[in-house]
Amino acid sequence: MKALLLHNMEKANFVDYIRIFCRSGKGGAGSMHFMRTKYNAKAGPDGGDGGRGAHIILKGNKQLWTLLHLRYHKNVLAEDGEKGSGNNSTGRQGKDIIIEVPLGTIAKDQETGLIEAEILEDGQEVIWVPGGRGGLGNSNFKSATNQTPEYAQPGEMGSEGYKFLELKVLADVGLVGFPNAGKSTLLSVVSAAKPKIANYAFTTLTPNLGMVHYRDHLSFCMADLPGIIEGAAEGKGLGHRFLRHIERNAVLLFIIPADSEDHRKEFDILYSELEQYNPELLHKKMLIGISKADMLDKELKEAISEELPADYPHLFFSAVTQSGITDLKDELWGMLNS
Repeated sequence: MKALLLHNMEKANFVDYIRIFCRSGKGGAGSMHFMRTKYNAKAGPDGGDGGRGAHIILKGNKQLWTLLHLRYHKNVLAEDGEKGSGNNSTGRQGKDIIIEVPLGTIAKDQETGLIEAEILEDGQEVIWVPGGRGGLGNSNFKSATNQTPEYAQPGEMGSEGYKFLELKVLADVGLVGFPNAGKSTLLSVVSAAKPKIANYAFTTLTPNLGMVHYRDHLSFCMADLPGIIEGAAEGKGLGHRFLRHIERNAVLLFIIPADSEDHRKEFDILYSELEQYNPELLHKKMLIGISKADMLDKELKEAISEELPADYPHLFFSAVTQSGITDLKDELWGMLNS
């Protein structure tokens, strides 16, 4: 089952993790050259500097939502700088390579695992893999005691290695819940997003984003994330592929269906999976939403309310009848702006 899910995700247009080989440009060598004139065959050193090797640069693009466009560009090889030449002419710099990525992208080195760059704003540019510096020409080494330096610097080598790009979806509110909890239905009602909706587990295999329109032309972004199953923090089901997207959300909305056999147990499992994956997630603002509330009467709502933890606010809503939707938006907006 897991192999089938991952296969389906690979075929989808949403790609949130990619490995590429990067090599920045080598700096051009400095020139060892002496000026020659009609009357002076050795008029002095005039060797120019070598050009810088090309950088590999990451640039944020708010129009991108996935790393799909990089799937078939697994080798990024930047241009070397040109050598310096006589007459103090500096060599041409290598042409920088700019890789456009969606907002929320993290760049890591495969060998060290360290985060090297983080793209959070549209138009933000970060030199990810710097090119080598060009070498100095011999004109830089002329001095009172050495009028004819016969040496110049070689250019610096660029950097190379395997890198990872990892996308963590940027959204204000993340929907957390088991498969079939009603997350996709809610997103389809409160936004213009059209997630796939069906009555079987793992309908949502990749995050869906929607802009929720609020009062006075205000809005916030909501993400329908793939459903948690027990053991997700250990990599079961969609595991880490979905849990990392939760790290970017300011508010987590736990969706628990009204027809759940044990509402408190369902919340505890969801909470536990987040804690095991990253305890810092528990510092986020949390709201519990009981979906499909159109099937509940007042007594059942009171009984469910008594089950739920008192530490977190909760409310009831129905995406089908749209009852409670306005209250839900108000609560989320207040949490986002408190």
